[in-house]
Amino acid sequence: MKIGIIGAGNIGGNLTRRLTALGHDVSVANSRGPQTLTALAEETGATPVPVTEAARGAEVVVVTVPLKSVPDLPSGVLDGAADQVAVIDTGNYYPQRDGRIAGIEDDGLTESRWTERHLGHAVIKAFNGTYAQDILDRHRPAGAADRIALPVAGDDETAKRTVRALIDELGFDTVDAGGIDDSWRQQPDSPVYGLRAGVEGVTEALAKARPERPEAFRA
Repeated sequence: MKIGIIGAGNIGGNLTRRLTALGHDVSVANSRGPQTLTALAEETGATPVPVTEAARGAEVVVVTVPLKSVPDLPSGVLDGAADQVAVIDTGNYYPQRDGRIAGIEDDGLTESRWTERHLGHAVIKAFNGTYAQDILDRHRPAGAADRIALPVAGDDETAKRTVRALIDELGFDTVDAGGIDDSWRQQPDSPVYGLRAGVEGVTEALAKARPERPEAFRA
């Protein structure tokens, strides 16, 4: 597939490494410009592009930037993407980093619903509680006893199937965590956040989650 990745930090960089290794056509962008991505491009074969070009023709777009940076993404950042593009949101709200976000704090929006409204496109929440190094080191073949499962939330069932299939190809099982309004179950400090477990363990952790935002994650 043609995949665009917006954000080349730990998650974005390691997804670029694995997805190119699997043979996907990856374009990668960051806020500092394609000239800063030369080393990653040489290592992986990915194409460094401006943020405005990352989604061009892409069937999957990964948005993996700090939450405070989402409103700064260019207007129409997803313009030119393929029809039915699946947009993955890996973001988390950390008030100490992002500042106070009223839509989350006062209006009770889940982090990904807030992101969705800024992007103007439905998103699939995935990888937000995944250790970046695990993307490189902990992928396993289907059926392996120690295969990790990742929670995946989203309202667009077609896009969710696309994302779950891609995660399976990356070497991880998935658990359907519901819609975006249910995605608080996988936000920071929830039982599933950072959990390295299989399908059963992830399913149990999602069920144990509580909707109240922990004090440590309030501004």
